[in-house]
Amino acid sequence: MNLPLLPVTPVGPSPQRRATLARRVRLLVAATIAYNTVEAVVAITADTLASSTALIGFGLDSVIEVSSAAAVAWQFSGTDHEKRERTALRIIAVSFFALAAYVTVESVRALLGAERADHSTIGLVLAAVSLAVMPALSALQRRTGRELGSASAVADSRQTLLCTYLSAVLLGLAVNALFGWWWADPVAALVIAAVALKEGREAWRGDACCAPTAALATGAAATDGCADGCCIQEPPR
Repeated sequence: MNLPLLPVTPVGPSPQRRATLARRVRLLVAATIAYNTVEAVVAITADTLASSTALIGFGLDSVIEVSSAAAVAWQFSGTDHEKRERTALRIIAVSFFALAAYVTVESVRALLGAERADHSTIGLVLAAVSLAVMPALSALQRRTGRELGSASAVADSRQTLLCTYLSAVLLGLAVNALFGWWWADPVAALVIAAVALKEGREAWRGDACCAPTAALATGAAATDGCADGCCIQEPPR
C-alpha cells in the first residue's frame, strides 16, 4: 500500500532572503573595512608617539580585521559563496594567528624592559570610540551570518568583536597614565594575544557556525563546531 507523501517544509531562509542576507554581508564587510582602515592609521600613528605595545597591537588588529573582512568580501563576490567558505575561514584563522604571534613577541620584549609605553590620549579616545561602534557592527554581522548559515561571516563578526575587547583592554592604558604601572600595557596586549589565538583555532576548525545546507544535505542536525544558537535542529520524526 502506498502511503501519501507528506509535504516537506523548507529549512532555512528562502532564496530571496538568502540573496538579501548576502547583500547585507557585503555592506557590513565594506563598512568594517572602511572603519578599520581609519582606525589602523590613527592607532599606528599614535603608537609612534606613545611607544605602546597595546596600541600597535590594536592598530595591527585593525589591519588584520581588514584582511579578514576582505576575505569575506571576496567570498561573497562570487555567485556561489558557499564554495569559498572554507578558504575564507582559513584566511580569517591565519589573520588571528598572525596577530597573536606579533603581540606576544612585542609584549614579552616590553616586559623584559625593551620599552615602556607613554600615556596616549589619542589611544584612549580611539578605544572609547571603537568600544561604542564595534559591538553593534559585530552583532549585526553575527546575526546575519547565523541566519544565512555562513561560518565565515560569523567568524569575521568575532574578529570585529575582538576589536571591542581590544578597545576595553586598551583603556587599561589609563591605569598606566594614572598610576605609572608600566607593565599594564604589555599585560593588556597579552590578553589580546590570548583571545586572538582562541578565535583563530575556532575559525580554522570551522567552529563559527553550522551551515543550513549541510544539515539539509545529510538530513540530520549538524553538531560539530556549532556556535550557540547557530545550529539547524533536526526536525521531529
